[in-house]
Amino acid sequence: MKLPYTLSAIVALSASLISCGSDEEEAKTGSSGGYEAEQVAEALYTVLKADRTVYAKKVVSRLVNTEGVITAHEEWKENKALLLPAQFFREGAEIVDDVEDKPFDFSYSLQSQWPLNYTNAEKQTPAVKEGLKAVSDPNNPAYGKKWVGEEDIAGKRYFVGIYPDKAVAPACWECHNDHANRKPDYPEFKKGDVMGGIVIRIPLAQK
Repeated sequence: MKLPYTLSAIVALSASLISCGSDEEEAKTGSSGGYEAEQVAEALYTVLKADRTVYAKKVVSRLVNTEGVITAHEEWKENKALLLPAQFFREGAEIVDDVEDKPFDFSYSLQSQWPLNYTNAEKQTPAVKEGLKAVSDPNNPAYGKKWVGEEDIAGKRYFVGIYPDKAVAPACWECHNDHANRKPDYPEFKKGDVMGGIVIRIPLAQK
């Protein structure tokens, strides 16, 4: 699962975008001349998690809940409001998807077992569903930890890493708990709960 890219290059790429399982042992083993898929995913996740936390706590919660100078709204353009944290995350992911000169075709997304946009659940692959359940189910030994695996999409093999997305600020859980699309069987989230997962895909060398 070797990738011929340096870790520093991946972190640099991630930092430039701030504004906006099987064979597990092999996946963890580094080798000279490059880094393994899981190591690259870990680097990406570290940056994504930091950005998401900063936006939720130091932008949305501070300006909306503490200082009350602006609101955050799902229809943020029409209401001249801040993007909700999940929307901010998705906007960044879409920018990454459109970058033509990425060093390789990686992608990331924020997904959940309890989506407010129901079509998101329809697009989840079997691997993603398995990983989300593993990191989000309090009765699962992997709750709150990462899940890694592989999957084939359109004839290509991908590493899939799913990392827990925890409620770090009121802006995170209040939106979900009060949303009109929330189903009756969805959990009532509170601080520290795993609300979903950050899904990172990295292409693997074809065998």
